[in-house]
Amino acid sequence: MAKPDPALLDPAGYPHVCEVTTRYADLDPNNHINNVAMAAIIEDARVRFHMASGFAKAIPAGAQTMVVSLNIDYLAQAHYPHPLTIHSGLSAVGDRSLRLRHLLMQDGRPVALAEAVAVHVVDGKAAPLPEGLREAIEAWKCR
Repeated sequence: MAKPDPALLDPAGYPHVCEVTTRYADLDPNNHINNVAMAAIIEDARVRFHMASGFAKAIPAGAQTMVVSLNIDYLAQAHYPHPLTIHSGLSAVGDRSLRLRHLLMQDGRPVALAEAVAVHVVDGKAAPLPEGLREAIEAWKCR
């Protein structure tokens, strides 16, 4: 992996932060947090972001959001029992989708960068984002 843009490693650029506890069960034989466990931790942070931003409540009945892409760049090993601090924000908002960026930190050092693309779905097909959502989530964009 190429070195990430230093701006992406600055926690101040992300409007949302949460802490996720690591578990002993997250370890792999190399004694660090397993890649699959990291994806689950990112999922947890994504749901917390959706709740805090109001996005989760803005999805009308019968609609849903589906993750269609998740890219994780591992920058350093993460270890148990230290918690992970996840900084999150929207990196882009399209007509039918959102890009959510996550910076995972442990003990003050970046351990991963991730970006998830979520598509708004109605009746099993991609659909335009709900009316007014774009304006409502503007404050949740990465700076």
